[in-house]
Amino acid sequence: YSLPFMVQPLQNAFEAIGERPLEVAATLRASPWDTFWSVVVPLARPGFLSGAILAFAHTVGEFGVVLMIGGNIPDKTRVVSVQIYDHVEALEYAQSHWLAGCMVVFSFLVLLMLYTLNPQTARGREP
Repeated sequence: YSLPFMVQPLQNAFEAIGERPLEVAATLRASPWDTFWSVVVPLARPGFLSGAILAFAHTVGEFGVVLMIGGNIPDKTRVVSVQIYDHVEALEYAQSHWLAGCMVVFSFLVLLMLYTLNPQTARGREP
């Protein structure tokens, strides 16, 4: 369900690479496999990271699909978003607020870690 959030940044990153690096790799007789791993993947790294961030952000709060596919079996298919829903339905707002706060803190820490590992994404690509 979150695949388009990953594919679009990757497509943009691959298109931004252009033909020149691929032509240089072909001139140096690099195999297609070597070209992909040594040229394309490193140059498209910001796209991989942006796609991962978007897919993660979309998936963390996913509720409807998880509830329909996984069900709501206690101690088996319970995820945080469904647990928050159950607490709200039971009018247990303190527990739902606490879980929602935990999700926000967890998401913030994951995104902070990703931006720390790749500061180029935070400030944009330099020419």
